Amino acid sequence: METLVQVRLREMGFVLCYKAQGLNLKMGDICIVEGERGTDYGQVQGDPVSVEKADDSVKKVLRPVNDSDKRQIEENKKKAHEAAVTCSQKIHDHKLDMKLVSAEYSFDRSKILFYFTSEGRVDFRELVRDLAKVFKARIELRQIGVRDEAKMCGGFGPCGRELCCCRFLKDFEPVTIKMAKDQNLSLNPPKISGLCGRLMCCLSYEHKHYKEMNRGLPREGERIDTPEGKGKVISVNVLKRLATVVLEDGKFVEVNYKK
Repeated sequence: METLVQVRLREMGFVLCYKAQGLNLKMGDICIVEGERGTDYGQVQGDPVSVEKADDSVKKVLRPVNDSDKRQIEENKKKAHEAAVTCSQKIHDHKLDMKLVSAEYSFDRSKILFYFTSEGRVDFRELVRDLAKVFKARIELRQIGVRDEAKMCGGFGPCGRELCCCRFLKDFEPVTIKMAKDQNLSLNPPKISGLCGRLMCCLSYEHKHYKEMNRGLPREGERIDTPEGKGKVISVNVLKRLATVVLEDGKFVEVNYKK
């Protein structure tokens, strides 16, 4: 049997599987792993699992980080900030329509990744060659979306807490306007959008519960029969399962749909 563990490379890299035979790793641990051409680091994303035999192409976790590794990672972050300043200037010099968001060094500093946003495709081949001459390392430019940008830059949501994508979300899930409708929220874009300008991730957290609670409730504008006569639904409280109805004589009544 072999042991596999999922590791997210650096802060914003891909989640990949690695062999972790003989290592006592758990979710959240930082470790040093085999890279494409050297070594890299990442964070364990789940508890190890056992398999009969792993594919030969699967690379290994070399070790949990030690104090020396931690110092190098922190030094890499400082150097990455300096590299980002240089890259931003080069983008300006090449007159490219792209916005640099962040930079990361691989653990052994053999590679630098630059993350950027852009409205469309960008021909950055000349920029890569220019950066390779400056840093004497392999250069990778990776285009990301606005949600990834918010996760990298950080901030606080309208709830007053740190952005979910920074604090605990590992991957983005689809969020739709229907989720806001099912929760009877205002469809005013500024009120249901995050710092990234997209629908807030938290709309998905309680969607399943609201969907269940909505079952059997009338819709706003629907005409229904009540014990006091026919009327039109003007509002629905999903959590209390109450519908406010205006009757034909102008009287307001509440209809209880609790089971």
